[in-house]
Amino acid sequence: MGSSLQLLPMPAKIVPAARLSDEEFIAFCQANEPYRFEMNERGEILMMTPLGLKGSNFEGYVFRKLEDWAEQTGKGFAVGANAGFRLPDTSLRMPDAAWISSERWNALTPEQREKFGQFCPEFLVEVRSPTDRAAAVERKMLKWMANGAQLGWLIDPIRKLAIVYRPGQEPETKLRPDFLDGEGPVDGFRLKMERFWA
Repeated sequence: MGSSLQLLPMPAKIVPAARLSDEEFIAFCQANEPYRFEMNERGEILMMTPLGLKGSNFEGYVFRKLEDWAEQTGKGFAVGANAGFRLPDTSLRMPDAAWISSERWNALTPEQREKFGQFCPEFLVEVRSPTDRAAAVERKMLKWMANGAQLGWLIDPIRKLAIVYRPGQEPETKLRPDFLDGEGPVDGFRLKMERFWA
């Protein structure tokens, strides 16, 4: 099945006969490595376009900085681009980086920590890659907010801008900001932006 996916036009959408459970979705992903997938609220499987070196570096940079801040401050836990979240709308999404509060993390059992989060992270970051359509990524950010995120950043190196998402507010666009400063759940987190605009 893995090789057959190479023939699909990108971005690919797969419509299973029945909605997959978390376990079935994991099995599907394992059978089709190295591809990455998400699932929308209709149960359709969305094939994620693989990243190039630069895009992967951007994702890793955001996660590393968020993880360093969380560890230094003792405020919550950071997760990277392979962490899945089953959202209230039943979709299964993977942000490029996300932060989970200590309260939420500590409420999880050891078994729950081994599976997809059955909630929306309080804070998340998405980095637009060259294969992402701007409108599609912006719609995805709105879905994150509609499902309970308290703060979201969309970093768009292509258009040289960042968009800040807050619940109940219009997104705020920042052109080539030097830094993005956390607020709300990640108050005190600061991300230097120079590498995204180089």
